[in-house]
Amino acid sequence: MKREIKTTNDGSKTLFINDLNENYHSHHGALQEAEHVFIKNGLNQVNDYEINILELGFGTGLNVLVTINEYLKTDKNHVINYFSLEKYPINESEINDLAYFEHFDNPEFKNIYQKIHQADWGKSVEIIKGFHLKKIECDFFSLKDIDLPKINLVYYDCFGARVQPDLWEKPLFEMVSDKMSVNGLLTTYSSKGSVRRILQDLNFKVEKKQGPPGKREMMNAVKMEIKENESNNEEEAEAKS
Repeated sequence: MKREIKTTNDGSKTLFINDLNENYHSHHGALQEAEHVFIKNGLNQVNDYEINILELGFGTGLNVLVTINEYLKTDKNHVINYFSLEKYPINESEINDLAYFEHFDNPEFKNIYQKIHQADWGKSVEIIKGFHLKKIECDFFSLKDIDLPKINLVYYDCFGARVQPDLWEKPLFEMVSDKMSVNGLLTTYSSKGSVRRILQDLNFKVEKKQGPPGKREMMNAVKMEIKENESNNEEEAEAKS
C-alpha cells in the first residue's frame, strides 16, 4: 500500500494510505490523540505492579513512545511488558521522516525511538530498564495462537471500521478478551455503538469518555468477572446449540 507522510494539527506527523483514504492517526493531532486515548485514559488508569500491555497495532510506534515517556515520569518501581501486533511494518525511510522523538524534551528520546524500531520482531527487548517490548509481525486474527501473559491493558488502535470492518466485530474482540485478566482495561478511540454492544455481550463494563481533540467521544471497557450463575447459563446455551 502506498503511504505518504502528513503533518497533523499539533505539529506531529502521521502516515496516510492513499488507497484507503485513511490516516494512521487523527489529523487533529497524532501525538495529542495517543496521549489522550492510551495514556490519560489507559496507562494512567492501571495500578498493577506488572503491567502487560497488548497493542493492536504497532503502526508508527508512537503509542510505545508515549508509554515510555509516561513510564519515565514515575518512580519506575514497576514493570511494563508491551506486546504489539502489526501486519504491515513501516520502512526505515518512514521511521526517519516521522521523527517523533523531536516532540519530547528528553535528549535520550532519539536513541529510545531508534531502539523501538530497531528491535527484532518476535523477540522481547528491554528498551529501557523495566520496559520490555515485543513486536509481533502477524495478522491480528493470529492472536488466538500467540502465547501471552494475562493482559491487563489493551490499546485497541486498529484502522477504522470504514476501511477494516472485520477488526471491529465480535470474533477479534473475543480473542482479545480471552487474553485479558479480570478487571483488565481496554481503551480505544472508537465510540461506535456496535462496538459498545459487542463488548457488553462479552461481559465488559463500558464507559464513554471525552474524546481527543476533534472527536467527541471514545471508550473504556473493563473486563468483569463472570459470576457462577452466568457461567452456568453460558454452558447451558452452548449445550443446546
